[in-house]
Amino acid sequence: MKKSLKTTIASVVIGANVIAGFSIASAVSEKEELKSNEVTFFGTPSSSISSSVAIPSSYGQLLFSGTVPPLLNKDGATTYERYGDTKTQAIGILKNLETQLKAKGLTLADVTYLRVYVVSDPNKGGKPDYQGWFDAYGQFFNTKENPIKTARSTVGVDSLVNSDWLIEIEAVVAYKNKNK
Repeated sequence: MKKSLKTTIASVVIGANVIAGFSIASAVSEKEELKSNEVTFFGTPSSSISSSVAIPSSYGQLLFSGTVPPLLNKDGATTYERYGDTKTQAIGILKNLETQLKAKGLTLADVTYLRVYVVSDPNKGGKPDYQGWFDAYGQFFNTKENPIKTARSTVGVDSLVNSDWLIEIEAVVAYKNKNK
């Protein structure tokens, strides 16, 4: 009786770990990965983002302030004409980020974390267009060209500095520090 109870408890514990999305072996593996000299992304293969990122001390970090969408048409009569919808604005921001990174000898593959602020879109029933943001993200990350899946937070906010802006993005970038 005691043996079968222990076996049952062990099965439940192991089963709970598998249901939770990890196993005891993978937890040990992740612990070892923290000792890596490379940037390490953690998470499930099915997710479009990483759940966490480890940046070793041999890397420097570059922090980008909130980046806003580029103006498309200063004479546009509507937000969409001036800046575009959420997806268009996000694509503009990510292209801008890509350009800024290139000037520093870096790429979007060096981005480790994004914090994204999305406001309500009057043309989407007054709700934030999260899907527009997710679609834009999917063009730049977790792709064949750039398999990096950043850690990321997406937050719905009441407003941004300019009422035409539907999205603002902050970024954390890690780069190999040649001084260490």
